[in-house]
Formats: sequence, structure tokens, C-alpha cells
Amino acid sequence: MPLSLITVNVGAPSLDRARRQLRWLAERSEDVLVLTETKATAGSQFLAEAFTAAGYAVTFPEHAPGELGVMIISKLAVTPDPLSTAMDYLPARAAGVVVDTTDGPLRVAGAYVPSRDSSADKTERKMTWLQRFQDALDHTANDTPLLLLGDLNVLEPTHTPAHRGQFAPFEYAFYTGLTDRHHLVDLFRHLHPDQVEHSWARRPELGYRYDHAHGSFTLAERLTVCDYVHETRKIGRGGTRLTDHSGLAVQLTLDPTSTLLTSDPAAASTSAEPEPTLF
Repeated sequence: MPLSLITVNVGAPSLDRARRQLRWLAERSEDVLVLTETKATAGSQFLAEAFTAAGYAVTFPEHAPGELGVMIISKLAVTPDPLSTAMDYLPARAAGVVVDTTDGPLRVAGAYVPSRDSSADKTERKMTWLQRFQDALDHTANDTPLLLLGDLNVLEPTHTPAHRGQFAPFEYAFYTGLTDRHHLVDLFRHLHPDQVEHSWARRPELGYRYDHAHGSFTLAERLTVCDYVHETRKIGRGGTRLTDHSGLAVQLTLDPTSTLLTSDPAAASTSAEPEPTLF
């Protein structure tokens, strides 16, 4: 079976929204879920506990109070990737695991880049995090292919619409540096060189492709799917939606080897009775 993954910004969910997100996530077929904009609050903790109770491998870095970050949920056995400990600034915003495939190990990293406004402190925070993250990528680079997923809060220089007044040179430089410095391919652009897609929008005509998948050149050769999943931000019953971001699903012609025995996390989250003993 091909290896499949999806990244979704869950928007620091309330407990009520996290319950709805869990039902949606539980029905997904992907092997690995990379959730961004998690938080040390009841909603994110609920998701982590539900998937853990169902047998998934859950990587949920400790979040400082009020800070945002990343959670990686896997149906496959994982080992920690060194990226998880290489970040020394807002460390919960980056996490990494290693999964085994018949072609060898694969590094899977999740990132939630800080957003900013025009203020000097938030601009400095974003610039510093991007610098430290690139340093961590350099420090942990090895021959194992890397797949980076998440909400990067940057745009490609050729983005449509341009939004030129909203982004600084250092933000575009980070995007291009993922390829020029770190040898990672924008996987969506690899499959869809001219397609206009947006994963977040204040208004339909003013969308942004914030959520990304970048992979080593060898992974681009194994890529079969890299598509946005827009249903996550469609208005549902009751006038609510799961999140204000689209997901991004990726599929590679790699066969995972160490699949965990998992159950339905939605059922695990509502079970109030302990499992009966067999003796």
C-alpha cells in the first residue's frame, strides 16, 4: 500500500470543535496526520488522548502556556527525529518522526511557522523562528529523505494573487530557501505547476496558499498525489466548519512496514467503561 499523509491546521480548537474534528480525522485513510496550530488546551489534548487511546503513535511536544505548535499522529510505528530536539526557539512549532518503509527510513516533519502583523516584535519573532528552523534543518540533515508538512505562513514568490505588500523579502527567501538551501521540492508545484489553489482565504478572491508539502528530490520521484482537501473549511450544519484551513493530502509510492494495531479514535474517546479482563 502506498504511504499517505495529510496536514491540517486545526485552529487551536475548542473542545467542541475538537470533537467534530476527531470524527472527520478518524474517517481519513492517511497513515500519518500532521496537525498544526495545536495548543496546550482541552481541545488539542482531547485529540492527543483519543488517538493515543486508539493505539496511534502520537507526538505532541510540550507547549508553553499560550503557545501554538504541531502534533503528529501515526498509524505507523515511529521513532523520534532529531529535528524535534534541534529547535531552541518556540520549539513546539516543529516536530519530527521517522517511519520505516521497504525503501528505508523516511523523515516526516511538521511545522507551524509563526504568523505576524506589521508590529516589530511579531516580525522579529517570525524572522528569528525561520532562521532557527533553517539552522535546525541544516544541523539534522542526513541521507534519509525528508518530507516537511505544515502551515508555513509564507507564499511562493509567484503566488496568485500576489499579496506583495503583505510579505517581506525574508519570508519569500524562506520559501525559496527550502529548495535552494535545503534541497526540498514544493510537491504541490511539482505535480501542478500552473494550478492556482488557496488553503486559507479571508475572502474567496483573496486566497493564500499557506499550507505546504516539501520533500527531498527522491520523494518527488515517488509522488502520486498532492492535493488540497477543501471540505475542512466548508460551512456545515449549524453554520460551523471544522477549521478555516484546507488540508493537504500527499501520497507516495513507498510501502510502510511497521503498521500499528489501531482502533476507532472516535469510539475510544467516548468509551467510559474499562476493557473487561480476560482472566
